[in-house]
Amino acid sequence: MKKKTLSIFALAAVLSACGGGKESATEAEVVEVAVTEEVAAVNALTEEEKSEGWQLLFDGKSAEGWRGYAAKELPAGWIIEDELFVALGKGGDIGGDVVYGAEEFGEFELKLEWKIAEGGNSGIFYHIVDEEKHKAPYYTAPEYQVIDQIGFPQKLEMWQSIGADYGMYTPDFEGAVKPAGEWNTTRIVFTEDKAEYFLNGKKTVSFDPWSDDWKQRKSEGKWKDYPDYGEAKSGYIGLQDHGAKTWYKNIKIRKL
Repeated sequence: MKKKTLSIFALAAVLSACGGGKESATEAEVVEVAVTEEVAAVNALTEEEKSEGWQLLFDGKSAEGWRGYAAKELPAGWIIEDELFVALGKGGDIGGDVVYGAEEFGEFELKLEWKIAEGGNSGIFYHIVDEEKHKAPYYTAPEYQVIDQIGFPQKLEMWQSIGADYGMYTPDFEGAVKPAGEWNTTRIVFTEDKAEYFLNGKKTVSFDPWSDDWKQRKSEGKWKDYPDYGEAKSGYIGLQDHGAKTWYKNIKIRKL
């Protein structure tokens, strides 16, 4: 935990009348007031976060709790480097993704920071059902789209764009996009009544899970041939390795 101290200087001048009607400062007092503000260290919780029920999913030192999807160990394509959780870009459409397998989450608020290599594509999953009949997390799990929106080599449809509910709800990302290699902040708030996605403080998506609109989008869109997509009301959190180097830190969640 780090502490940041702000110094506030106040100048008090006492003016008195002198000969000839002129005024001058005869006394000056400088007062320094120290204000202490709690600042979270990287991959750590502040006392306020602890009191609000947040839990840390990555401490920057180990991958405790994390494993490969449909695996017992962490894939070789994931490492810890400089206190960051790093996907090396060795994964593809199937294979290479990781899940936080220590606990499942239903209604939650998730926040984390990430950056991606130029031209890269990745994603953040939730409500993953890790069963043998499903080859990858996206067979069951909604995905917050992580991508180099500016430098991706192919034309992106809106449903593929940064901050989207991938394949379902298109995002409003205007003013929130950063170039590849810069850190982004993602926040997902999910309850059974409302889901909201945020990118760098801006809300990109809002939808009602399992509503008639949601069901229609599923039945007519990308997920029409994936009967278990989005049906689970709880599951694992996951990170995608879709062939691009991606860095993650400050992965935090709280149950709602």
